[in-house]
Amino acid sequence: MTVQANVKEEILKAYQFRHACKEFDASRKIADEDFEFILETGRLSPSSFGFEPWRFVVVQNPELRGKLLPVSWGAQGQLPTASHFVLLLTRTKEDLLANSAYLQNLMENVHQMPDDVVAMLTGFYKNFQENTCKLLDDERYLLDWAGKQTYIALGNMMTAAAQIGIDSCPIEGFDPETVSQILAEEGILEDGRFALSVMAAFGYRKNEPRPKTRQSQDSVVKWVL
Repeated sequence: MTVQANVKEEILKAYQFRHACKEFDASRKIADEDFEFILETGRLSPSSFGFEPWRFVVVQNPELRGKLLPVSWGAQGQLPTASHFVLLLTRTKEDLLANSAYLQNLMENVHQMPDDVVAMLTGFYKNFQENTCKLLDDERYLLDWAGKQTYIALGNMMTAAAQIGIDSCPIEGFDPETVSQILAEEGILEDGRFALSVMAAFGYRKNEPRPKTRQSQDSVVKWVL
């Protein structure tokens, strides 16, 4: 078997291994270096325009987890048992308008773009927001667009975790309004600059999952030749 074939086999094994883990072995903790690796795959994930509209908040505080538990019906087994619990936040309108200080700093100082490129991309992005996708017609549109980017990072983090034998579970089952109020009171949303997109739990499975089931490739793939 070639090296390339070995790599492909290992990747597919990770996808077979990964499942939505409903309860973790609370006695087992993920090593710091392993979780830093998982976070790094999130940080390095692609995003639209390269604008990285996310923040990953790792909630290890038992008191905060306890506050979230009654209003996170999809995390009843995960919040008390996960080694690491992550809130994937998205930036809101203040940071995502074309001329925002956040985006200008990102382009100029992080991506180190020349002034003319910054001006060109700012104009293109402004047109994309206002006319192409009409993201400014409703505040929810812009939030949903930014939230989609966090799911790219989430998918990469879960796959990376599976490749090193760590379980995970994406969680959308929570009361957005109440959870947001709790996070705002904790200062996590920074006065509305961030909003919660999705949650994720990481750890080691307590029980073996049932065999993975999926539709056939023919059922989900269509080729246009």
